[in-house]
Amino acid sequence: MALHGSPHPAAPGSSNGSGPAPRSVAVIGAGMVGLATAWHLQERGVQVTVLERSRVAAGSSWGNAGWLTPGLTVPLPDPGTLRYGIRTGWRPSSPLYIPLQPDLRLARFLTGFARHCTSARWAAGTHAYSPMNAEALDAFAELADAGGAPRPTPAAPFLAAFRTEHDREHLVEALDTMRRTGQRIDYDLLDAAQSRALEPALSAEVGAGLRLEGQEFIDPPAYMEGLAASVRERGGSVLEGCDVTGVHDEGTRVRVVHTGGVERFDAVVLATGAWLERLAAPLGVRRLVQAGRGYSFSVAGDAVPERPVYFPTQRVACTPIRSATGRRLRVAGMMEFRSPDAPLDPRRISAIVDAVRPLLTGFDLDDRQDEWVGSRPVTTDGLPLIGASRSPRVFVGGGHGMWGVALGPLTGRLLAQQMTTGVTPVQLQPFDPLR
Repeated sequence: MALHGSPHPAAPGSSNGSGPAPRSVAVIGAGMVGLATAWHLQERGVQVTVLERSRVAAGSSWGNAGWLTPGLTVPLPDPGTLRYGIRTGWRPSSPLYIPLQPDLRLARFLTGFARHCTSARWAAGTHAYSPMNAEALDAFAELADAGGAPRPTPAAPFLAAFRTEHDREHLVEALDTMRRTGQRIDYDLLDAAQSRALEPALSAEVGAGLRLEGQEFIDPPAYMEGLAASVRERGGSVLEGCDVTGVHDEGTRVRVVHTGGVERFDAVVLATGAWLERLAAPLGVRRLVQAGRGYSFSVAGDAVPERPVYFPTQRVACTPIRSATGRRLRVAGMMEFRSPDAPLDPRRISAIVDAVRPLLTGFDLDDRQDEWVGSRPVTTDGLPLIGASRSPRVFVGGGHGMWGVALGPLTGRLLAQQMTTGVTPVQLQPFDPLR
């Protein structure tokens, strides 16, 4: 099958411009980026082994909102985030929560993050994302056409809801900035009546809306289980409960030490999400990766929306899902800078409930299921880390923040292309892990 925007696949063992293309690759991490990279490496004739310390989609993917929204994919650091964090970030009820505790590493991350919260740097980061956003949905279509994963659902349309028109201005400004980078953004402004007509689950508290076209969504666990099954069916291995403790370049091969023993591969991909630094830092990747933890739960309702609903001011995302008990609404949100291994903080679930209770009708928000916390990998500049480490045999795919699901298939396609040809795709140049 032809790959969109890539040269003909390199045969394993052929020259890729910097040495022979790998015949065998270990992909560490079975989230969206890791599985998509494994699948695309298989497209290029590479034997893959995926090593996952827990289970498929166990990191930031399982309770994710599942939005494929190139119209919203922008760097997290911006002036508004900085102002909001300084003013309210110490409160457990804040959409952005930074626990007040002595943590030198977190202080270093926050200092670097704050330096990137300028309009100029945000615009530059948005420009870097633009080529990726333009191809993101095509990468999902490619996987679906090949039978590699389920087909996403069109958002038709995607709705953002606000209490006031003033609250809407920040998103409108962001979308207009994205338009100026050349990205296609189609949106309409709605009044209160139009918003509630489009989505009856909205309460009378909603006074303004924004309809965004051309977005899609998935159910992340089902999608990634399908993608993992495809990797296995095509001859790859997906080993769960396999924790990798060391990755060592031996000059011609890479030694991987894990709980099951020691194996050697021609190349390795680090796709370990919020735990990326543990293996990547010794290989020259200096950019800090902080866990930006998000929370979610699901509820039943009188009339579950047919499309995603976003409350940008509250930083809460709502997505319709199907479960064993019928249609439900997954309610997800918040950003919390804390250790990725810290337990779920029930105060953050309460904060989401308090934020959306006035804005939704017909849901019993006290009858919740599937309460979850997952750690999204956030970088100080809000841009992912995709490409070669200091070792030409160890590659990185991570640091996508909130956009690992949306950009995962495209990241996998482009990274597999780089690994087998030795040429860095132009879309990946701003995301060099050694920057």
